Amino acid sequence: MRALVWHGAQDIRCDTVPDPKIEQDRDAIIKVTSCAICGSDLHLYDHFMPGMEKGDIMGHETMGEVVEVGKGAKDALKVGDRVVIPFTIICGECDQCKRGFFSVCERTNRNKHMAAKAFGHTTAGLFGYTHITGGYPGGQAEYLRVPFADKTHIKVPSTLSDEQLLFLSDIFPTGWQAAVQCDIQPTDTVAIWGAGPVGQMAIRSAILLGAKHVVCIDNVPERLEMARAGGASTINFSEESVIERLFQMTAGKGPEKCIDSVGMEAHATATIDAMYDRAKQAVMLESDRPHVLREMIYVCRPAGTLSVPGVYGGLIDKVPMGAFMNKGLTMRTGQTHVNRWTDDLLRRIEEGQIDPSFVITHRVGLEDGPAMYKTFRDKKDGCIKVVIRP
Repeated sequence: MRALVWHGAQDIRCDTVPDPKIEQDRDAIIKVTSCAICGSDLHLYDHFMPGMEKGDIMGHETMGEVVEVGKGAKDALKVGDRVVIPFTIICGECDQCKRGFFSVCERTNRNKHMAAKAFGHTTAGLFGYTHITGGYPGGQAEYLRVPFADKTHIKVPSTLSDEQLLFLSDIFPTGWQAAVQCDIQPTDTVAIWGAGPVGQMAIRSAILLGAKHVVCIDNVPERLEMARAGGASTINFSEESVIERLFQMTAGKGPEKCIDSVGMEAHATATIDAMYDRAKQAVMLESDRPHVLREMIYVCRPAGTLSVPGVYGGLIDKVPMGAFMNKGLTMRTGQTHVNRWTDDLLRRIEEGQIDPSFVITHRVGLEDGPAMYKTFRDKKDGCIKVVIRP
């Protein structure tokens, strides 16, 4: 089969690789009908996330049709089922899964010793990500093996298109969880850093959850335009001070809730801390750039909440912990517990409350995938979300 394969930093190729096979009783094989490039994939593309190996198949936003089922998954799936595959691989049986904390499933990371060394405990296995999270082949391919498939799937109806459903795999529940973690009240101003795909979903989620005012911070014109179309006010951080503008918008109080939809590759324009981060990252003295985290801590209203769906991989520096503690802020983080949210989100799509396909700007075949990684990373050609049809 063909697949998008990692060969090194900024080197993704469309290769011919062996077809996946059933390896465990709970496996299934799906024929991929749609997949996507995620912002998290860019951390691998630029090799900011450790644990990648040459030959790894990329991708964790995938859906398709079941073509083979292991005997241990036959009560849950059958050939011909149409499914979206969550990026988090879950067993459904461990203590964390039973509590709904699927992204920290205790069983599915086949390299759990690596995760425990990096993070203190294992996380769930993830598709198409680093070997720290299991090194599972991803779904930017013609076929995908789904381990623990009896639990790691979302059955979807034939009445909706792939493009309406695909983002149940990651960015829609990720934006939703980011907003839910804020415990949004009707009087809240919610500030969202990043107008990429997750930020766009967080905007619409915050509005669905009843926020009084949503503000989105970015500097890419077409992304800010999409944020305004979703109901947000916008701040272009290249043109004005984010902190000053947010204080103006909130009568000097600051937003009650802040969401970091950017993560480890935060950008800023001519700020001392941003230049400091880039220099430290260049010489491997810091793995992640926490400019957005710092800004959120400074501007958030005391007793407010910071929600962090943006991915961080290692170590950060110069975080104002004194401000965080003395202002009584709460921070909630984590990879997304996808299956906790998908029944509700599928219902909202079916009822027409939201159509997640609004975020798609580019549609390509696998052979064009490598070039689209660079286009997406560089924010060229108005690129916000790329869907691939294998």
